[in-house]
Amino acid sequence: MKLLALDFDGVISHSAPESFHVALRTWRALRPESRVGEDVYDAFLEMMPLGNRAEDYAVELLALDSGREIVDQESYDAFKAGCDAEWLRAFHKRFYRERADLYREDPAAWFALMRPYPPFLDVLRRRAGEVELAIATSKDRGSATRLLDAYSVGDLFPEGRVLDKDTGVSKAAHLSHLHEETGLPYKEMTFVDDKVNHLLDVQPLGVRCVLAAWGYNGVREHDVARANDCLVCSLDDVEATLFG
Repeated sequence: MKLLALDFDGVISHSAPESFHVALRTWRALRPESRVGEDVYDAFLEMMPLGNRAEDYAVELLALDSGREIVDQESYDAFKAGCDAEWLRAFHKRFYRERADLYREDPAAWFALMRPYPPFLDVLRRRAGEVELAIATSKDRGSATRLLDAYSVGDLFPEGRVLDKDTGVSKAAHLSHLHEETGLPYKEMTFVDDKVNHLLDVQPLGVRCVLAAWGYNGVREHDVARANDCLVCSLDDVEATLFG
C-alpha cells in the first residue's frame, strides 16, 4: 500500500448527528407541513448506508414521512427511482446552504455535532509518512478541511488531497483522479469507507477495499462486504488490517 484514501463521514468523523440536523432543517424549510421530527433519528441512521449524497437524506425523509418500509438496497433504490428528481436536486442544493448558515450562526455548535473517532486518528498520526493520505468524500471541501484542522490532522493531508463532491458523483471518480494525479497503480491503493455501496463502486478498479465497521453500517452491510471480498475491520484491528 502506497496510498490510503479515506471517506470522511463515518470513518474520520462521527458526523451523523450533524447530517441529520442539517437534513431536518432543510426538510422543514421545503416541507413545513410535514410532521417528521427529531424522533426519526434512529430510523434515519438505519437507512444512511443505502445512500450516497445529500439528496439521499431527502429520500430517507420522504420514506419516513410516507411510512414506506426500506429494508435493503433494492427497496431503497426502487423508492428513490420514484421520487421527483428535480425536488431531490433542490433539496441537495438547499442542504449545503443550510449547512453553511448553521456554521455561520454558531461555529461551536456546528463542530459539537461532529466528533472525531480518536482511535483511528491516532493510527493515522502513528503511521504518518509511511503512505500518502487522501480524503475521498461527498462532503464539501470547506467543511472537511475545517474539521480536519479541528481534529489536528489537517497537516497529514497534502494540498490537493482532499477530494470532495466536486471531484465526481462516485467514489470511483475520486480514486481515478488519485490514480491519474499520483501515477500509482490501483493495486497499491487502499480505500476505506463505511458504506459498502461505495466500496463496490471502487472495487472493479483493483483497489483494496475496506469497510469501516465503526461507521454507519451493520450486519447487513458487513455480510455484503465479505461476500464481495471486501475487508471488514473495527477500530480495534484497523491498524493491523491496513498496515500489517
